[in-house]
Amino acid sequence: MKFGGTSVADAQRVIRAAKRIVARKEAGKRVVAVLSARGSTTDELIAMAAEVSALPDPREMDMLLSTGERISCALCAMAIRDLGHDAVSLTGSQAGILTDTSHTKARIVDVDAARIQRELDSGAIVLVAGFQGVSTNQDVTTLGRGGSDTTAVAVAAALNAEVCEIYTDVAGVFSADPRIVPDARKLSTVSFEEMLEMAASGANVLQLRAVEYARNHNVRIHCRSSLEDGPGTVVLGEGETMEQPLITAVTHSTDEARLTLLGVPDDPGVAGRIFTALAEANVNVDMIIQNEPISGGHRADMSFTVPRSDLVDARSALDGLIGELGITDVVTDEKMGKVSVIGAGMKSHPGVAAKVFEVLGGEGINIEMIVTSPIKISCVISGEHVPTAVRALHSAFALGEGATLQERPFGDEASA
Repeated sequence: MKFGGTSVADAQRVIRAAKRIVARKEAGKRVVAVLSARGSTTDELIAMAAEVSALPDPREMDMLLSTGERISCALCAMAIRDLGHDAVSLTGSQAGILTDTSHTKARIVDVDAARIQRELDSGAIVLVAGFQGVSTNQDVTTLGRGGSDTTAVAVAAALNAEVCEIYTDVAGVFSADPRIVPDARKLSTVSFEEMLEMAASGANVLQLRAVEYARNHNVRIHCRSSLEDGPGTVVLGEGETMEQPLITAVTHSTDEARLTLLGVPDDPGVAGRIFTALAEANVNVDMIIQNEPISGGHRADMSFTVPRSDLVDARSALDGLIGELGITDVVTDEKMGKVSVIGAGMKSHPGVAAKVFEVLGGEGINIEMIVTSPIKISCVISGEHVPTAVRALHSAFALGEGATLQERPFGDEASA
């Protein structure tokens, strides 16, 4: 059972989470709970670091940021004990979570669950601090934003748990962000493949790496509300889903920044050097487009998108190459957005891309970049147009609450 920051944001919510954990224990289950930092604690810790350092050391940031989850676990353990059950809180390192050495964005390389198993065997409820581990250099590390989801899935895999329940402030995974689309429909099931594309395209319900880990280790995820008892959304293998609708969801992101390199030499190996530099700076690149030289020229323009929070690191990583490669200029745009339509059914049906482009064109929205996969079409557009684009696409594919399959474009063929 994993509880997010809003689910433990204050004393009452910590006690509510403790009661849900105890209820599972009293139902005969062996329970491990992973907790995030309370509410805005992580943001407050980052602000504290900024007060004393313009460029905080990544190792010390991990030491600082890892404290938030420990606070949540200790408080919840106290509440569980007051409810009459034994509980023990563990840091990431005590729980056996081993990571690589990439501070602030570490990746889990192994989980030694022996300590957790011993505590469970003794009858205790185990509370594991999310978002953190210990590196192969024996330093405290953190897993990046949303890393508690990955902690929970990794522990579930190591314990061969029957399910990993992710408790959040929403009732599950929806066909679009309900804050933008009021009639968005809660999905009862979604495949790992679809959830991976949704997480990568801006859906913030589950962290991308957590879904990857779950797929690779066959961990069933149940995403559900921490505020109510109803069922949420189960993420499972594609072969286990009951249906494959043409379009499952419309996702979006307003955290996109675009870099355009002008006058890039059109020579073998140049692109490799550019993206190796970005990878070494731990910058995650999403869409890439290169305009080939025209009329025998030997220079091209290259555009790609990165998370806005990585823009400074991306520029720094490229600074040393600009002069060396003779790149003419670097242009950045921090106000880009991305809208994506996702559905396992589209890989067997043509015409989805045409409809997406037609709908956006009808709204007067210019598409800056396009990337596709067998089950996703993503368009980079101006950030200010994202809400309009999401609502228009959600309506065009009839994804709203109460819509029937027959009302959706290509509905009959998709169901066949």
